[in-house]
Amino acid sequence: MSAPALRVALCFPGQGSQTASMAAGLEETDLGRRLLEVAATLGADLSPAFGDDEELIRPTEVAQPALVFTEVVLAAALPRDLSVVAVAGHSVGELAAYAVAGAVLPEAALRLAVLRGRLMAAMREGTMAAVLGLDAATATRLCAQSAGTVVVANLNAPGQVVVSGEVDAVTAFSATARAAGARRVLPLKVSGAFHSPLMAGAASEFVRVLDAVEFRPPSVPVVTNVDAAPVSDAAGLRERLGRQMVSAVRWAESVERLVALGAEVLVEVGPGEVLTGLARRIAPGVRAVSVASLSAAAGLSERLAADPPG
Repeated sequence: MSAPALRVALCFPGQGSQTASMAAGLEETDLGRRLLEVAATLGADLSPAFGDDEELIRPTEVAQPALVFTEVVLAAALPRDLSVVAVAGHSVGELAAYAVAGAVLPEAALRLAVLRGRLMAAMREGTMAAVLGLDAATATRLCAQSAGTVVVANLNAPGQVVVSGEVDAVTAFSATARAAGARRVLPLKVSGAFHSPLMAGAASEFVRVLDAVEFRPPSVPVVTNVDAAPVSDAAGLRERLGRQMVSAVRWAESVERLVALGAEVLVEVGPGEVLTGLARRIAPGVRAVSVASLSAAAGLSERLAADPPG
């Protein structure tokens, strides 16, 4: 009698995880070809995801659709016998999570990623900074006490948050955070103040775009960025995605929720191991693995069976 399948949660990384040639070979799959046709109709060039120039994959309007393309195609190659209890995606990775859960079609997810990337890239005001060694409550309090607009944008893991806002406000916050005990404050190379009120213009336009997209109940719950809630209805997913651009990414809580839903393994689907590293800090008792190639996706069941958690 075979052992029951391990319960897994699929996690999809966001902007910052993109790498050159991360999608190499994915264009040869049926889904990859279909999605490239969608990108072409929108005038989106995803070729940097197949090449070796890191600078070409960096811009927001390129990175976001390239990540969703890569993640959705990799997820389609995962074994059918996986017991998936829920999915979640970090920032733009949430679009891949929606597609993999069946809440939107893959083609719609890619269209949304193209438009989202363009809208966010056009919002050039503001900046972001990673704060290490300061708890979320202290960072939130310091933001509230700051002059100008600065907010906690990502709650990534214990002792790791990201703030976002006006340049002067983020600069002043950085000095205050260091004085309050932050180990490091690192400016991020981003085009704007993502997940802050400064994205309101882009978010309003994105909501109008969402109104034209068909959402369906997902096959498994989607743990959403804005509140770390497991959402299983189409209307709830649409509403939360509409708020995501101006809301904090509650990633640490999202991982905790995935574990509470029964995940024994957290599987990062996409380039790099950013989410895998965060998961090991958030839920050290739960196994975390990454899948960044077609061969790794196809062989995931054997990999997990050969080295089960616990």
